[in-house]
Amino acid sequence: MFGSKRAFESLSEKEILALAIGAEEEDARLYRDMAARVRAEYPASAKVFEEMAAEEDEHRRALLDMFAEKFGAHIPLIRREDVRGFVRAKPVWLMEPLNVDALWEASREIEGQNQRFYALAASRSTDAGVRKLLGDLAAAEQGHADTAEGLQGDHLDSDAKALERDVAHKQFVLTYVQPGLAGLMDGSVSTLAPLFAAAFATHSSHETLLVGLAASVGSGISMGLTEALADDGKISGRGNPWPRGIACGVMTTVGGLGHALPYLLSDFWAATTLAMLVVVVELVAIAWIQWKYMEAGFWRSIVQVVLGGALVVAAGMLLGGA
Repeated sequence: MFGSKRAFESLSEKEILALAIGAEEEDARLYRDMAARVRAEYPASAKVFEEMAAEEDEHRRALLDMFAEKFGAHIPLIRREDVRGFVRAKPVWLMEPLNVDALWEASREIEGQNQRFYALAASRSTDAGVRKLLGDLAAAEQGHADTAEGLQGDHLDSDAKALERDVAHKQFVLTYVQPGLAGLMDGSVSTLAPLFAAAFATHSSHETLLVGLAASVGSGISMGLTEALADDGKISGRGNPWPRGIACGVMTTVGGLGHALPYLLSDFWAATTLAMLVVVVELVAIAWIQWKYMEAGFWRSIVQVVLGGALVVAAGMLLGGA
């Protein structure tokens, strides 16, 4: 609870140093976790995180020496989450799916918070030695962004950066694009037959809309759960199953709703004409995504998708008119 936290202004110099020691130790471990997490796929970035951890170790040693000199050997346990104003960094093991750019952003947030902490602590210190150390650490944290950029320059040459971008792009495609495309195709194509069968059987916009909504939502739930439960991603490397399931389920629903919503119009033939135009747009969008992300030929995709969609629409019309 909020009331259980201490205000930063109430901390003594001893408590501030103890807090800083714990924070530096935690940050060093966090950077090593980052390095371990990305070492297999992003070895150059892992090297940078390891060197950043080494710098945090140096800061901790300087703080330990100052604490021992001023207050003795015992260091009280004071954590950032016990002090108001601190934002706790998310542990690496909770960061899913793996995204090296998110790790870099997290490291910048950590350094920024540390810089503000040391600057404020230095301004409140009355001991010259402590004030100097905290001021030096504030300057060091301020320069960590530049240091990180320099370390990236040392370890991430253009080839390494290009390789890591390729790996990140592949992971994005596997986790979001591929299941989303499967969902869009299923929602756009599989719901066509029941929708147009209902349309030509009833010639009622309202009843067709209900069938379209039911088919879209039902397909979205089914496809989303199927994707999420079919593969945990650990062996296939396709990433966390729940983002994949959500992407698949949402795009399935969107694909079906696209040509169902025109039946909000009370004029049946106007709604049907608009629905057919939406179907064309959906099928072209599917072909474009296949070409853009799945390295499929655009016109080949157009022929496959449009031909398949046309056959499903025709089947629905024939069954509805029977």
